[in-house]
Amino acid sequence: MASDHSPKMPPLNADTTAGLGASNSTDINTDVNTDPDERPPMRQALDQARLAFDRGEVPVGAVLVGPDGRVLSTAGNRTRELNDPTAHAEMLVIRAAARKLRSQRLTGCDLYVTLEPCPMCAAAISFARIRRLYYGASDAKSGGVAQGARIFNQASCHHSPDIYDGLCRSEAAALLSAFFVQRRN
Repeated sequence: MASDHSPKMPPLNADTTAGLGASNSTDINTDVNTDPDERPPMRQALDQARLAFDRGEVPVGAVLVGPDGRVLSTAGNRTRELNDPTAHAEMLVIRAAARKLRSQRLTGCDLYVTLEPCPMCAAAISFARIRRLYYGASDAKSGGVAQGARIFNQASCHHSPDIYDGLCRSEAAALLSAFFVQRRN
């Protein structure tokens, strides 16, 4: 039977979506001024991960929220599309928010991402001075926060955000699993 390549993702449920929000844009979105109470950031990050899945990218989504609680930027992975190994969702939202705020420092900003950031992204989070990092699934193979390099625990790390892991862990992990099962088939 031929695959229709449509994503086969489990639906989100009320138990695991508290504190979550949806973007219809397939581009990096910096014109988002959504009230976080109406569209919680982790929901938007999961939506961006689904869009990445649809594009054939590893389904990771990220949302960067400003000190005032407004979403500054949203993105999903685009490494294949842009032929850029650094085009991880986290890097894209950090770059977009820094441009929008006209500052290399994102002090007071919070980052929501569906997967534990890799060492490259964790270093960028530190350099940007992001206040809080919220992530969903852990990444035992390539993580750089609680796994692997543990960037924020290194003496050379100048800034460590407050870290909150496991937000919508099962949905984020299921999306990643579905992607890699589809790739293997």
